[in-house]
Amino acid sequence: MSENLSLTQYLCRSGVASRRKAAEIVRSGIVSVDGAVISAPGFKVPNGAEVCVDGKKISLVTQHHYIMLNKPRGYVSSSSDIHADKKAIDLIKLPGDPRIFSAGRLDKESRGLLIFSDDGDYVNHLIHPRYRVLKRYLVTLPRELSEKELRRICNGIEDEGEVLKAESIRRCGDRVYEVILNEGKKREIRRLTAAVGAPTLDLQRVSVGALTLGDLPEGKFRELSAAEIQLSLTPAK
Repeated sequence: MSENLSLTQYLCRSGVASRRKAAEIVRSGIVSVDGAVISAPGFKVPNGAEVCVDGKKISLVTQHHYIMLNKPRGYVSSSSDIHADKKAIDLIKLPGDPRIFSAGRLDKESRGLLIFSDDGDYVNHLIHPRYRVLKRYLVTLPRELSEKELRRICNGIEDEGEVLKAESIRRCGDRVYEVILNEGKKREIRRLTAAVGAPTLDLQRVSVGALTLGDLPEGKFRELSAAEIQLSLTPAK
């Protein structure tokens, strides 16, 4: 390691978590450097130091993985949910079993494009709202929405102390709407449509940035090409 990385950066580049989650892990007090517990995310890791998370030694990843999965319903996105019967990550089989994690989430009953990687900086770029990597969804509702309801979804609602809103929403079929989000908060689309009295019946993520799901079968995964990685990072103009 030619540069002294911060502890957060070290965890990111070791495939432990995204930058935001890595900082939380450090603050939790389960990270040690050369045997000493460090809870400061900005701590500079000396070259050659032994870094452990929850007692397990970690190392910098030299070759990253970038995976697209078409997640089916019934699978949870989080790899750390010990109560989940079916995890999306279990559908991905890679040689050497690298430590990968999801870029954002789709709730258990949602389906579609989910990206996994062991590149924490890449994942942070995908999920942090300041980079404006938009996510596009197709949402099926029990009825058509009025213009007033469409405006309300885009103008924003307050729910459980959070302001939720879509970048845009437009009708694209019989009771089917295209919804675009910048920052996907927990069950955001479902909460937005419920607020206007139209509970979501089906939700599918079909693109991240300029990367689309394409014809990847449900339940299957594949590695992204270098060009596709760049497409996924494409910000909104």
